[in-house]
Amino acid sequence: MGSRVRVWLNRTYAENVFFMDQLRNNPQHRAVEIHATHGDADSPVLAAADTAEPEPEGLSPRAYVEYALDMCARRSVDVFVPVLHQDAIVAQRAEFAALGTALLAPPAEAVAVFHDKAVAYQAVEAVGIPVPPWYRVRTAEELVTAVEELEAAGQRACFKPAAGAGGVGFRVITRTPFSMMHLNGFPSAYVPLDLVVEALRTSAEPVDWLVMPHLGQPEVSVDCLTGPDGRVRMAIGRTKNGRRRGFTLDDAWIEPARLLAEAFGLHYLSNIQFRMYGDEPVLMDVNTRPAGGLHQIAQCGVNAPWAAVRLALGEETGEVVPPFLGPDYTVVAGPRPVRPVSLPAQRTEPGVPTLSAMPAQATEPASPQPVQSPQPVHPVPSMQSAPSVQPQQSSTSAHPAPVDAIAPAVPAQSAAAATAATATA
Repeated sequence: MGSRVRVWLNRTYAENVFFMDQLRNNPQHRAVEIHATHGDADSPVLAAADTAEPEPEGLSPRAYVEYALDMCARRSVDVFVPVLHQDAIVAQRAEFAALGTALLAPPAEAVAVFHDKAVAYQAVEAVGIPVPPWYRVRTAEELVTAVEELEAAGQRACFKPAAGAGGVGFRVITRTPFSMMHLNGFPSAYVPLDLVVEALRTSAEPVDWLVMPHLGQPEVSVDCLTGPDGRVRMAIGRTKNGRRRGFTLDDAWIEPARLLAEAFGLHYLSNIQFRMYGDEPVLMDVNTRPAGGLHQIAQCGVNAPWAAVRLALGEETGEVVPPFLGPDYTVVAGPRPVRPVSLPAQRTEPGVPTLSAMPAQATEPASPQPVQSPQPVHPVPSMQSAPSVQPQQSSTSAHPAPVDAIAPAVPAQSAAAATAATATA
């Protein structure tokens, strides 16, 4: 079975609870011990880990690297999956290697290229990967020029930060005046151009945005696994069209993703996103980390997190080919445990009892006992996952659920036959 593998996930997104589940359920039945750190005490990744502790706040990138090096030394970490401060951490790969810790992240050069979307678009165009028209804007005047040029070409404009992740700051430009339409219903990504221009002109904070056409669906997100030798071991596309999700091995998406991963050395797990610009798939974004939805390809019989850990440990996985492609599905939220805590001390008034943190259990009548206020919460430096028999509070994480089948736009496919399929999602 091999020796126990110690893996650390630093501050990351909630969906990585599924990443952790897959590490434990690895096909080699290897023992895995997972340590997690986070700045949010209610992150479900803390409860899902074997050991967990809060991260210090306000550290500079270099100070965070020192914190990470100390953590790896104290915890004897075999594989570190960095998300927060990934760029600063991978720049010191040799220091982690000296401790016996492998970084499950690309080289510093690759991380630097894709940290800035404008730099990334220029770089990928040079190797022949199509990108949409784009404009880098920092002023209201540059924004208006970009929007007008896109609208003149029949496109709706959108913008997002040149550096960022997770769709934070993404907005779609509209000419519709602000009205009750924007206030009714759920919040929308659509913002009137005049309000954006006014905000830019009155803001003391600089912006660095990319303006481009609002690209059409389907969106295809290709999860890639690349070895430290630069050879891609796995590339599986996840399609998204509205709520409907699916999987594809269509060369229109897979081949440019493979080319990009190998050309730029996106070692271990990366996620490469495409959308349609007219009739042509174009690159939308590149993530130099495991995608939040990576666990969904388990529906194709693939355990990508474990394969990546094996590569990081110097083991060979061979080609990771899905034995089948899973059915179409959608994503719904479900509960996940969070670490139990006590309620903060509550203000009481004479004659008013303090409520306990948990509902009282049914018991035999007993003589009355004085009610005590709960103690204030103090940070816990390290803790084991709470046993499943104890009541726990919960958070929510998204996971797949089936949807009714629809008539496909292309014939059914099997991964074993490696038949190309378009994204019907």
